[in-house]
Amino acid sequence: MTAADALSQHSNGRVSQRIGAIAESATLAVDARAKALKAAGRPVIGFGAGEPDFPTPDYIVDAAVDAARQPRFHRYSPAGGLPELKQAVAEKTLRDSGYEVDPAQVLVTNGGKQAVYESFATLLDPGDEVLVPTPYWTTYPEAIRLAGGVPVEVFAGPEQSYLVSIDQLEAARTPRTKILLFVSPSNPTGSVYSPEQVREIGEWAAGHGLWVVTDEIYEHLTYDDVPFTSIATAAPSLGDRVVILNGVAKTYAMTGWRVGWMIGPKDVVKAATNLQSHATSNVANVSQMAALAAVSGPLTAVEEMKKSFDRRRRAMVSGLNEIDGIQCPTPHGAFYAYADVRELLGRELAGARPATSAELAALILDTVEVAVVPGEAFGPSGYLRLSYALGDEDLATGVGRLQEFLGTARH
Repeated sequence: MTAADALSQHSNGRVSQRIGAIAESATLAVDARAKALKAAGRPVIGFGAGEPDFPTPDYIVDAAVDAARQPRFHRYSPAGGLPELKQAVAEKTLRDSGYEVDPAQVLVTNGGKQAVYESFATLLDPGDEVLVPTPYWTTYPEAIRLAGGVPVEVFAGPEQSYLVSIDQLEAARTPRTKILLFVSPSNPTGSVYSPEQVREIGEWAAGHGLWVVTDEIYEHLTYDDVPFTSIATAAPSLGDRVVILNGVAKTYAMTGWRVGWMIGPKDVVKAATNLQSHATSNVANVSQMAALAAVSGPLTAVEEMKKSFDRRRRAMVSGLNEIDGIQCPTPHGAFYAYADVRELLGRELAGARPATSAELAALILDTVEVAVVPGEAFGPSGYLRLSYALGDEDLATGVGRLQEFLGTARH
């Protein structure tokens, strides 16, 4: 549904202004269109969704099967999560981030997206501002607006490796600023802040009394010996004004199981749990037991996946940078490449002259059947996000099609 469609529905009173103003998830929309074309027999290569192509590890699936056979998991369980999973998440957080929390500080959610929304809904009052480093994941600003807040974009381009500076954050701060959103490794850019940058940004936020909501779902996916650094650990001066978002989706190839969590001070987590008790109640118990096996188990599976992601990362970045008019910095985390295509805009391609990255992405899908997500989904136009969490053969085929097609661009 377009923004115009949403406005039309609201104008005739059928949809509320609050919900009518929400745009659909661009990444899911691209993925849905690509899958629909594939189902129709079209040879589409989908670089749209951030979804590992690996199956969920067997020991996790076995735990779910075992849970499904136990009648106690056929019933309601506590809205905030199974106690044993909350305990395991607390232990995993100490193991991976060096950050000690009590299980009462953990809320288990229906995927990471619910944790994102409930965090902002719990912390924001109408008009409160959130600093959003840009390019951003498409859901963040919509969740902030739905919670009554105001997203304030702070853009860092490829010349900064898509990493915002403290000077930029300070320039965007106002008396209404309540939260800094911090994401490293980043979706959509794959950028990773250094330990020093994380500490400095955290201390800056603490010095101004800001909350930090930090999304750490890609914590285990870094490359080139670049470390993951939790801002909660790096900047202890934040005290209890930090909320950590995480989940099993990316690390363990569990996107469809829908288990995430938020970690924060007890009063905030209790309030968010109250919200969830009215919205969805408990996360599916079978999925929670699968997540328990995941976070309690070894990281062997993710290490194997990382080897494949690393290989694909190098192949994709190399292939994209061979195209005249594309500049693609090497990402050090997650599984996305964020390509600067501004030089391609306005050039002639297949009889058209795309003026925006949205028009370019549509032309690419229609002409060579490769699905990419345009920069408009993540901030300014002029960029394309491509996920390399797909098979090597499909990746090579897709990049080859892009090289062949975009190589025909003429001024």
